[in-house]
Amino acid sequence: MHNLAQLLDLLEPKAGLASRHLWLIDLLDWIRGKDNNPPAAVARLRLFLDAAQARPEFQARLHHWWRTLVGTVDATPLFADFGFAPRAAFLSELGDRLRYKLLPGTPETTHATELFMLLFPTPFDARWLKLIDEDTLARLGTLLNTAVPGDTSADEEAAQVTASTLMQDWQDVLLEALTYCTSQVAATGFSPELRLRMSAQTLQVRPFHGLAADLDALRAALLAHGRDSGALHLALDQFKSRLEACRSAASSVYAHLDEHGISVGLVFRLRQLRERILRIRELLDCLLSDKPAGSAMQLLARLVLLAEERRSIRALIATNSTLLAAKVAERGAETGEHYITRDRAAYMQMLGKAAGGGALTAGTTLLKFMIVGLALSAFWSGFLASVMYAASFVLIQLMHFTLATKQPAMTAPAMAAKLKDLRSGEAVSEFVDEVTHLVRSQVAAVLGNVLMVVPVVLLISTALQFSLGRPMIDAKEAAHVLQTLSLLGPTLLWAAFTGAVLFAASIIGGWVENWFVLYRLASAMRYNPRITRALGVERARRWASFMRENISGFTSNVALGFMLGLIPPITGFFGLELEVRHVTLSAGQLAAAAAALGWDVLRQPALWWCVAAIPLIGALNLGVSFYLAFRLALQAHNVSGVDRARIRAAIWTRWRTHPKNFFIPD
Repeated sequence: MHNLAQLLDLLEPKAGLASRHLWLIDLLDWIRGKDNNPPAAVARLRLFLDAAQARPEFQARLHHWWRTLVGTVDATPLFADFGFAPRAAFLSELGDRLRYKLLPGTPETTHATELFMLLFPTPFDARWLKLIDEDTLARLGTLLNTAVPGDTSADEEAAQVTASTLMQDWQDVLLEALTYCTSQVAATGFSPELRLRMSAQTLQVRPFHGLAADLDALRAALLAHGRDSGALHLALDQFKSRLEACRSAASSVYAHLDEHGISVGLVFRLRQLRERILRIRELLDCLLSDKPAGSAMQLLARLVLLAEERRSIRALIATNSTLLAAKVAERGAETGEHYITRDRAAYMQMLGKAAGGGALTAGTTLLKFMIVGLALSAFWSGFLASVMYAASFVLIQLMHFTLATKQPAMTAPAMAAKLKDLRSGEAVSEFVDEVTHLVRSQVAAVLGNVLMVVPVVLLISTALQFSLGRPMIDAKEAAHVLQTLSLLGPTLLWAAFTGAVLFAASIIGGWVENWFVLYRLASAMRYNPRITRALGVERARRWASFMRENISGFTSNVALGFMLGLIPPITGFFGLELEVRHVTLSAGQLAAAAAALGWDVLRQPALWWCVAAIPLIGALNLGVSFYLAFRLALQAHNVSGVDRARIRAAIWTRWRTHPKNFFIPD
């Protein structure tokens, strides 16, 4: 790193583009220092000003260098567009960020955004920029923009540059940036995708139509009458009112997302529009501020933070996961309400549905062992198991039975939706009531599944013994089942992984349902002439309603079936050997193993280690799936600042005072 004296000597205003910019980069590196101390950086900036003012010949070179810089680099795109992703597509934006993060930038550029990211590469720059006081900024402005007598490096006209000229140039840049941002807001508001979802009242007001005209009136008032005129204040109030109307119009789109579906591109445009409106407000503050230099530093500091985010892969993934949450959670909240029982009648109904699901899963267990008995290769065995699982889960759905592990990912969004307003004690108590209802419902579902699948598997195995002379599986396979389900092995790890698989299946189901609604496929099935001619009007109507109600369940069940069947062979091929442990299927396999080994198995510790693992497998299946879905739903509902300690205390109090409510309804 150069010292200050060397930096002053190295400045050459007539050097090439890259050299001029490299000098500025070196100067900022020197000001930044190595101690990560913002006050120290500001002190070094003042030291630079002192040294510069003590050397008139350097002032002349700096003045010439600065005029060359502002003449070759257009700052308008920096203030108007920096920080906004140019594309809504995840992969293309990921490619851009990888390029910013991995490929080196060049100072040989007239692009203000690229140069800015080289000048301010770390968030630390925002901290010291915010600390620069008005006196220091005034000294810096005077140094850069006051011509020095005897400056032979500039022509006579250029030497007449004054502070007022600087202010005029700064004002022009901000007005250009405002024009650019305003045009982007209007273009977004005119997009058909948004207009179709805006409220009818909003479309009648037509807020986006007059935005450009209001900005032109604001510009004319500012240039003709100045910042303190009444005409300017009237134009400013009109422009801000128009901006607020545009923001309200964009917000009205969210009210129709449930009806029309959610598009990542749509939500992306809405968020970009909101951020651009905020940028317009920041530019207005800079333009009309009594202390424009200080406002400019605050804006630059914010842009520095945006530069860091622009390079962040994590920020991109976080943003897109939020968009995905908005796609899925709103759908899941409506569906999840049907899985929560609140009275004894609903509780008993849940037990009955879960028992039906357990009985069908017993048949699934038999088919699974039959596929294993074919001794196919790992992939084809897994593929046939996937088809069988998917068909079994879809059959459970069609018969209106319940598979316990499908509940958490659906009920979590419904619970998260209730966290939006917990200001009162009554709201917290009502939320705790919902928690008890939810836990009780899931306990009932697990009990119904497990307590039915075990006796039905035993019954099937006994029937096979009497009819074919052998049980469902042989003793060798039974011993293998006891080994794989034992609590002493990695069973709990695989159970937690299966919870993540269940969550992933629900994500796929929610995404496909949203896609089905977004592209209005139900309406197409009901009214498309080709379909109505083939099926008839009434049958087309029934099929459309049926698919609208069941598309999410079909998709998630098929996805779950294929993940349960194919994850072990595919990961095994790559040496990872991930396995799944589903509580209902595990209970059925354990029952088949016990039937194959006979009564003597009751004296084997291996059986009881497996029995002890079953409730823990169920808890992890449910808990991990619910946790992941709940966190995602909190993002989707924009729930923040929830007093978790207060909620935990209320739940713990309910557990101590009424533990029975978590298992049995009153």
